[in-house]
Amino acid sequence: MIEDRADRALFSATGAALIASFVLIALAPEDKTLGVVQKIFYMHVPSAWTASLAFLVNFVGSLIYLIKRDLRWDRAASSSAEIGVLFGAVAIATGSIWARFAWGVWWTWDVRLTATLIMCLTYIGYLLVRSLAEGEKRRVFSGVIGVAAFANVPLVFLTIRWWRSVHPVVVTRGGISLDPMMKLAFFASLGAMTLFYICLLRVRVKAEELEERIRASRGGQGA
Repeated sequence: MIEDRADRALFSATGAALIASFVLIALAPEDKTLGVVQKIFYMHVPSAWTASLAFLVNFVGSLIYLIKRDLRWDRAASSSAEIGVLFGAVAIATGSIWARFAWGVWWTWDVRLTATLIMCLTYIGYLLVRSLAEGEKRRVFSGVIGVAAFANVPLVFLTIRWWRSVHPVVVTRGGISLDPMMKLAFFASLGAMTLFYICLLRVRVKAEELEERIRASRGGQGA
């Protein structure tokens, strides 16, 4: 009962945050150079952040599972990887739309874009391993990949600081240089996207647990 109430409160807060972020994005002023296209920024950056957060959870879950062999952490890791790939795809798609208007091309093999694509493909490989293997072998193999794959996440962040890149630097040591209303819309979108991720993670973990119970009842290996 307490868990159900917590879920309802979480989902309600997420819905309210998403609505508030949409309103603030609509009210935020347009960029002088890109115009309304700049508003993709409020979807692109939070999606990239949420993908990174999801892959961090996958790393932590994979590492703890390999140490403790606790199935709860394996569920959290695999569920978070699925959601991370989803948000990573959104980040790449919105980035491509922005690039079309800002640079005149849908895609360029810029170091940041290439690193992001490799990161997402790595986690797709993680999910592929989970779909092909069974039982403990699946959990261990994917756990090792989950730990190793996380090296891509900080690399994506550092690429534009280590190498020349056409990708704009959003966050600098001086903070985020945005109009106050733009900044409010950005952080509202960031918070809403993070809450949305938490909701998806809770739902997917519960679904994964139910799938395991069904397989176990049918005489399978239980995972």
